[in-house]
Amino acid sequence: MYGPVATSDSATSRAGLPNDSVDSVVTLDQVPRWIDADHSLVYDNGDTSFSSPYFPDPLTFKSGLESGGGVSRFPVDHEVNSKIYLWRGNPWNLEVDAVVNSTNEVLDEAHSSPGLHAAAGPGLAEECATLGGCRTGMAKITNAYDLPARKVIHTVGPKYASKYQTAAENALSHCYRSCLELLIDHGLKSIAMGCIYTEVKNYPREPAAHVAIRTVRRFLEKQKDNITAVVFCTTSTTDTEIYKRLLPLYFPRDKQEEEMALSKLPADVGDENGETVIDERKIRIKPLPKKKVSKESKPAEAPVDLPVSDVGSVRRTSSYLDTYLDPAFMSLIKDPDERRLEQWEKTVQAQRGWNFANLLGFGDLGGPPLSAAEEYSVHSRYLSKAKSLNLSEIAEMKVVYRGGVDIEGRPVMVVVGAHFLLRCLDLERFVLYVVKEFEPIMQKPYTIVYFHSASSLQMQPDLGWMKRFQQILGRKHQHNLHAIYVLHPTLGLKLTIFALQLLVNNVVWKKVVYVDRLLQLFRYVPREQLTIPDFVFQHDLEVNGGKGLVVDPRTKYVYHRP
Repeated sequence: MYGPVATSDSATSRAGLPNDSVDSVVTLDQVPRWIDADHSLVYDNGDTSFSSPYFPDPLTFKSGLESGGGVSRFPVDHEVNSKIYLWRGNPWNLEVDAVVNSTNEVLDEAHSSPGLHAAAGPGLAEECATLGGCRTGMAKITNAYDLPARKVIHTVGPKYASKYQTAAENALSHCYRSCLELLIDHGLKSIAMGCIYTEVKNYPREPAAHVAIRTVRRFLEKQKDNITAVVFCTTSTTDTEIYKRLLPLYFPRDKQEEEMALSKLPADVGDENGETVIDERKIRIKPLPKKKVSKESKPAEAPVDLPVSDVGSVRRTSSYLDTYLDPAFMSLIKDPDERRLEQWEKTVQAQRGWNFANLLGFGDLGGPPLSAAEEYSVHSRYLSKAKSLNLSEIAEMKVVYRGGVDIEGRPVMVVVGAHFLLRCLDLERFVLYVVKEFEPIMQKPYTIVYFHSASSLQMQPDLGWMKRFQQILGRKHQHNLHAIYVLHPTLGLKLTIFALQLLVNNVVWKKVVYVDRLLQLFRYVPREQLTIPDFVFQHDLEVNGGKGLVVDPRTKYVYHRP
């Protein structure tokens, strides 16, 4: 899907910023660093159309500090600046260690960054479904699959309301910080980050950009040795212009930009982590009170005014702390690592809940059921992929093909069990073909005719595969399916269908109608509406002994025996 970019000129556009390259892999050396960008882009744009009613325009807003006065809160740091890039395009076109996906709490495809799942392939959504969701302000990491990057970091941005502006800013700041922390925890060095906010969540663009840039600046000041590149990615002209105007305020490249930032930066640029601080809400920790010591008792060795930073280093069993800390309160505090371990054990236990089904040869029936949105996402992904592939070799096997209509005018799909050669069939491509063929007819009520004739000796897929197959077809298939007519069922097949009813889907497999002979099938689906293989007629004669019917060997028409 991706191919390397031939030259750096083909990857850049006006203003020295790269273009959107949907099908090209762009390496970091083809993206200009922030320190190499044209300074005139910042000073000469003269465009006030991007000022936000939620946040003052930094080029016109005065924070109370005149140029040249005071100490810069973001001094020039060439080492930090050398790690910053500004890219116009989708993050997943870049060959970096990790890209960031802005998504929702359930990590589904419908609410992820547009185009990410299509570029990464179906494996990304399948892995996201195993993560158990993600809380607002937090982040989780997965493999990148078909992307040029190594990993994808998923984070959930906050909803914005002016009443809770501070909470939204701090949650958004935590999104960026969580992504950078995951990057370091996994030994990665470079990251491409899009704008972690959506119009649906009503987060204004410019305030979000302020939070993003200052959070990254504060993080790099502490972790500059562990990160080699942070690429801010924009997909619109509005976002690009905002970042070009704000980057010099937090990443000044010379003294001129540093002095400009003194007068253009807003009054509140956050704490040492970039989070907004409200003095009234600060937690004040006072020194522990002095302990009265009697003459008979030995004075405590610990100092009275213990620094706050040293409180955690004192052992819990110390007689000094035992005097002031309530054991009942301390017992409520659980180590975060212990909580994560408990959650992991519960997940593993849930996944092992159906292991006995594997032992019985039924396949993997574990895993939580998919929601309607998840099933729709999976079905859409398979349908899109099926339409882009040539599946003619599956069609030639005549396992599944379109019939006519049943006696009530419902369209019919025919399935031939004897043609389902498991050893010769690529199951993944077979599923894609079935999704493509079923899509036009299952928009309304339809019928399936299954010929089990002479197929009892063929290997069949297990129940775990059947469960996954039904999830891919989706709930529309379950709702609109009228009946499944099974011709020439065997005892083994009936037991299998009973297991499907019990363990996979009671609604779909309750619609099975067993048919012992062709004449009985023709009561539901007229003979002229079906294309029936020759061996089905022969098998019907062998099983039923030719009772009640005569087969025309040329036309294959069946007549009642006189």
